[in-house]
Amino acid sequence: MLQTIKKALFASIGAAVLTRKQIRQALDKLVQEGRLSPEEAERAADRMVEEGKKELELVQDKIVASVHKGLKSLDLVSREEFEGVKKRLEALERKRAAAKTNQRTRRKV
Repeated sequence: MLQTIKKALFASIGAAVLTRKQIRQALDKLVQEGRLSPEEAERAADRMVEEGKKELELVQDKIVASVHKGLKSLDLVSREEFEGVKKRLEALERKRAAAKTNQRTRRKV
C-alpha cells in the first residue's frame, strides 16, 4: 500500500519533483542559447523550486487526508482512545495487585 501511495504522489506532482540541479541545468542551457539572462534564469529556478515545494506539500496534505479518511472508515480506535483504555487497564491491574496483596496479608493474620 505504501508503494502505491508513493507512486501516486510522484505521478501527481510531475515536474514538481525536479531537483534544483535539474532545473538549473535546463535553465543554463537557455542562458547559453541567449534565450534567458543569468538573472532571469536564477529567478526562474527559485520560482520553480518554490512552486515545486508548494505543490508537493499540497499533494502530501491530500494524501494524508485521504489516508485519515480511509482509516476513519475502518472504525479503528485513535491513538488517544487507545492511550485512555491503556491507562484504565493499568489502573485496574494496580488495584487488582493491591487487592491480592491485601488478601494475602489478611490470610496470614
